Amino acid sequence: MRELFHEIASTLRQNKLRTALTGFAVSWGIFLLIALLGAGNGLMNSFMGNVSEYISQSITVQGGWTSEPYAGYQRDRRIQLDEQDVAYTEGTEWEDIIYDVSRTTTSRSDTLSFGEYSVNGRLVGVMPGYQESMKLKMAAGRFLNPDDLKQERKVMVLALSQAKELSPREPEALVGQWVKAGAIAYRVVGIYHTDERDWRRMVAIPYTTYKGIYDAGNKVQSITFSVNGPKNLQQHKDFEQRYSEALKRRHEIAPTDRRALWINNGYTDNMEMTKAQNILRTALWILGILTLISGIVGVSNIMLITVKERTHEFGIRKAIGAKPGEILKLIIAESISITAVFGYVGMLLGMVACQVMDKTIGQSGVNIGFEEIKMLENPSVGLDVALEATLLLIVAGTLAGAVPAWKAAKVKPIEALRAE
Repeated sequence: MRELFHEIASTLRQNKLRTALTGFAVSWGIFLLIALLGAGNGLMNSFMGNVSEYISQSITVQGGWTSEPYAGYQRDRRIQLDEQDVAYTEGTEWEDIIYDVSRTTTSRSDTLSFGEYSVNGRLVGVMPGYQESMKLKMAAGRFLNPDDLKQERKVMVLALSQAKELSPREPEALVGQWVKAGAIAYRVVGIYHTDERDWRRMVAIPYTTYKGIYDAGNKVQSITFSVNGPKNLQQHKDFEQRYSEALKRRHEIAPTDRRALWINNGYTDNMEMTKAQNILRTALWILGILTLISGIVGVSNIMLITVKERTHEFGIRKAIGAKPGEILKLIIAESISITAVFGYVGMLLGMVACQVMDKTIGQSGVNIGFEEIKMLENPSVGLDVALEATLLLIVAGTLAGAVPAWKAAKVKPIEALRAE
């Protein structure tokens, strides 16, 4: 075995250019595969990590403006949801599908004041489930609970950006303090993460408190609920259509009017996002495998040239007693050595490239309107995937060298000696 390694090393040293070209083809293939997969994973991590913060497993319904005249009404009529819509949603017709129904009130603007500081706030009456449906993350304290609603407590949950303006030095210290909204004082029970650009910047107070103080009517701003039953995209679309048609009949909206009701289905959003993620991952793998194949083809071509150049040498070996199996073993061993060494070099360079992307492109962001997100989030490839890809290249390189090796081993000594 030691003699075989010495012979392989000697052959590779004598043919440096050929070895370098073969090694480059191998390294480049595995390098591009890992770099592409790393960049793709970083892109998907960034997309999933940021977008998933705004997509929940729930459905939210709001009224809009009609775009068609219907049943004696003119177009551009405001559709206002009410408590009857909530009762209908919770009713027996949907009891096997819909659960965890909640709603929010209309909103009102008030000046929030704490000591010498003040900031404008938009008060909204919500229920405890609002935190999950809107994916709110608490920075301090808690969100509203059922007791707040039952006892109609004067409590509020502020946005972190509002807390920073009311208490610049210690915004979290506002928890437990009394903040005035206009002429009414509310105790702050929690602060949720956000900033000045965030479209969710509002002040949450208990639904019942809002209704008791500001709006004694039966109007609601939105209805949010979860569903149990629809499993795929088509089933969700069928459910949406049935539910939407029912609400349109209640409010005398044209069946073809698409602006009168706004339905945001977090389930279908998640499904579409997962579908897009799978498509992107498949595309990256296809590109990576095609790149890998180009490296394999390069190895195969170079091995064919190598065997052709060494035909005379193989004839001499066979003339002095070398067996076909020994020649076959020599060529395959050379192929394995080149693909293994340069394959792992390409793998290491690919993983270094992922780290470089993380420290450069990964630290830059892109503004999507209400937030700045990272372009790449942890662009990396698992060690198991990198090793498997490298092993695949080694096996493929071995097979690529086996074909010309088999042909060389079958050549008769007299024919090999005649070769130039």
